[in-house]
Amino acid sequence: MQQFAPFLSGFFLALSLIVAIGAQNAFILRQGLLRQHVFVLCLICALSDAVLISAGVAGLGTLVSSSPMLIKVVTLGGSAFLFAYAALAFYRAWRPQTMSAAGNGKTSLKAAIAACLAFTFLNPHVYLDTVVLLGSLSAQFEGVGRLQYALGAILAATIWFFGLGYGARLLEPIFSRPAAWRVLDILIGLVMTAIGISLLSGLGL
Repeated sequence: MQQFAPFLSGFFLALSLIVAIGAQNAFILRQGLLRQHVFVLCLICALSDAVLISAGVAGLGTLVSSSPMLIKVVTLGGSAFLFAYAALAFYRAWRPQTMSAAGNGKTSLKAAIAACLAFTFLNPHVYLDTVVLLGSLSAQFEGVGRLQYALGAILAATIWFFGLGYGARLLEPIFSRPAAWRVLDILIGLVMTAIGISLLSGLGL
């Protein structure tokens, strides 16, 4: 069992960070409920995390954490995007006709991918969790152990995103009612707003 310690450490640490309610998870949950581009979006999230985790384990975490200007730029851009998406979510909740048509409205693949990439790379928390935190903790392992750690973390991210995207349809009976979509979008708007405010607060704004 000892030989699997690095793998298990990376797996459970990554899972504990990814499962927290956030902008990216809320987006995947909604797309999963709508059954729109689920595979592509989950794959993008999983591959993006794989790249970021690999970069962190390879030592990029030290570089990112030592560049306040880079973190500030990403934070400002991410906050602006989150506030805009929150406004869109509140608008959907405010318009009942939009809610009833939500299950039939089709978001283009291009727009969905753009939003997914924005949620992934415009959120400083993603870099802090995957690159900085996971990357720095990998220093306790060497050689093959560090590789196992990275693979464990990548597997956790992959399982989570695909589980969330395809597991969302189990909630479909609940979201057959327009009121449920209204509640979901209000919650999504609140989550996006809270994260945006927390990001700006971290900059002292």
